[in-house]
Amino acid sequence: MTFNINGERKTFRELLRASFKSDDTEETIDVYFTRPIGLAFALLWGQMGVHPTVITVLGMALGVAAGCMFYFQDLISNLCGMALLMLANFCDSTDGQMARIYNKRSLMGRVLDGFAGDVWFFFIYCGLAFRMMDMPITIFGYESHYYGWALCIVAGLMHMSQARLSDYYRQIHLFFLLGKEGSELDNSTAQKEMKDSLPKLPKEWFAHLFYANYYVYCLAQEKSTPQFQSFYAAVKERYPNPADIPQAMRNEFRRGSLPLMKWTNALTFNWRAIVCYISCFANIPWLYPLLEVTVFAAIYTYMHVTHERLCKTMEEKMLCGAWGA
Repeated sequence: MTFNINGERKTFRELLRASFKSDDTEETIDVYFTRPIGLAFALLWGQMGVHPTVITVLGMALGVAAGCMFYFQDLISNLCGMALLMLANFCDSTDGQMARIYNKRSLMGRVLDGFAGDVWFFFIYCGLAFRMMDMPITIFGYESHYYGWALCIVAGLMHMSQARLSDYYRQIHLFFLLGKEGSELDNSTAQKEMKDSLPKLPKEWFAHLFYANYYVYCLAQEKSTPQFQSFYAAVKERYPNPADIPQAMRNEFRRGSLPLMKWTNALTFNWRAIVCYISCFANIPWLYPLLEVTVFAAIYTYMHVTHERLCKTMEEKMLCGAWGA
């Protein structure tokens, strides 16, 4: 079966391959489960003329509903929560595939897509925290209905840092793998300049808010990666045109970065959702946030330290002329 996309006839398999960012950065669960279903929805809604942003907002609403369902302790409610969260994730896959297939990509759409995931998990953590209020926890002999809130707040803050850095590392990897066109590697300076260039009119309030928040997001990524910032600045100084970066340098960076991609994927949606489902079905809601602040935090630390070490080594070799002038 073929589909007419932008005047070209393509098979489902061809469209699926085209919707992947790269084999290096795609997760197995997404490749064989989420992406095919998301593509089917993308083709359906694309033919109906639905804009990707509408799908993003729908996914956000489904994720919020899922978080609310995880408050309840009965199996039916938790199954409904799982179904809603899976649908939200399909929407998350669909909007990105629609944007790439129908060439409707935009910075605002990509950032809104990431924000939707933050909203899902905000409500999931709140749902679990309220649930734990009905299951008081005892620590060092003191029982409290509010320990769950403390655990979920810490887990949520750590989750934000982990997801932010994971996304940054994938974009860095794509930059060296595919070049500037294949990556969405943004910087805080450009976002601030964009915000400052906007007309100071009441009707532009949303654009000002958007770029202000994205500036803070990019700045946090940069503050967390000092060694990469040093390496990247040296690369841009030596190769103002990214296309001139030697292929040997790209290949070596990819070899060092590729093993980390499985860890960036571990810190995104799928594994967190699986742990959340298990926690809710077994009625041990503290398990998910506890793993967030222990296991996922350990993965984050390993990934961060290893990537910074890689960047330091790459910069030293470049300055020593390993890949020529």
